[in-house]
Amino acid sequence: MVALDTGSDLFWLPCQCDGCTPPPSSAASAPASFYIPSLSSTSQSVPCNSDFCGLRKECSTTSSCPYKMVYVSADTSSSGFLVEDVLYLSTEDTHPQFLKAQIMFGCGEVQTGSFLDAAAPNGLFGLGVDMISVPSILAQKGLTSNSFSMCFGRDGIGRISFGDQGSSDQEETPLDINQKHPTYAITITGIVVGNNLMDLEVSTIFDTGTSFTYLADPAYTYITDGFHNQVQANRHAADSRIPFEYCYDLSSSEARIQTPSISLRTAGGSLFPAIDPGQVISIQQHEYVYCLAIVKSTKLNIIGQNFMTGVRVVFDRERKILGWKKFNCYDTDSSNPLSINSRNSSRSTPENYSPQETKNPAGASQLRHVSSSPPVVWWHNNSLLLMMFVLLHLLIF
Repeated sequence: MVALDTGSDLFWLPCQCDGCTPPPSSAASAPASFYIPSLSSTSQSVPCNSDFCGLRKECSTTSSCPYKMVYVSADTSSSGFLVEDVLYLSTEDTHPQFLKAQIMFGCGEVQTGSFLDAAAPNGLFGLGVDMISVPSILAQKGLTSNSFSMCFGRDGIGRISFGDQGSSDQEETPLDINQKHPTYAITITGIVVGNNLMDLEVSTIFDTGTSFTYLADPAYTYITDGFHNQVQANRHAADSRIPFEYCYDLSSSEARIQTPSISLRTAGGSLFPAIDPGQVISIQQHEYVYCLAIVKSTKLNIIGQNFMTGVRVVFDRERKILGWKKFNCYDTDSSNPLSINSRNSSRSTPENYSPQETKNPAGASQLRHVSSSPPVVWWHNNSLLLMMFVLLHLLIF
């Protein structure tokens, strides 16, 4: 079960190693699971002369290519070596086809920081722009369009569809991809809180690997002040355990409070709705608060996973478009059929393969994995950590 992260590129799994996964007593929502190259007849090491090897200076011509990924969270990293193996994906149609995708990923030998504290129990699925990410590999091999979508449901159920370019009725805005530091960034031209609009222009990164949303001023102050001024509830006293400034007491009979709507106006005029930007937090037994889950940033603006809940978000790298649409994450959408390369697909089910199947009566073909794990909220170093996981089927033969 791997964490989805559009803010990084490499997909990695913990290999058979000591001390590289959360201990059994941690808050991890899944037991440790290892990838063992020697048990897979299709596993191949990636040589140092590969175009994908970024650390050639640290290996000889006969050894496997090493990798090291360092993340923004304090002292958080993963290192090991690169391997190739087969990932099986299924199409979303009435007669599912199964596609073999030879992908590259990291065999993680050493994990540090948050990865030892349940941030990604079985690894991390990088979905960034670089050529080593799985969406890039699928597109390079001609297996899918150079696009994918994700949909995070309120109850933690969600889906990721490779090759999905969205639908004709979705909202869109251009992606601002900086080639030196490529991320999924867009331009925000205004913020709407309730019926109040503030014009501004800021660049914002869409990052599913960030649990909550981070905003710098003036955006942060405008949203939080506008939100607070329209909430009719008692503001909770400052609490060092909670990273959010604007929290409100909930009575025993309340599941949430009445809040104003929040939308982001994007370049081109389309509004991106923050359908459920809050988080209910248990302070102690039978005591809860509702918080506007936005953290004040000193510089970067990051739209985190909580702002994407209830919306199908399309990362169309081919058209350089970010698309979105309010969506039931259990459903498939037949408005944009995907053709896959039949030479790489099979109508027979691989041995021991039992994916959750979804049926699309219109026959649209999109490659997908479906998450079936609820989100978990943990206390972590006096802050909250929320992760969305997707079940990944990597078959070993």
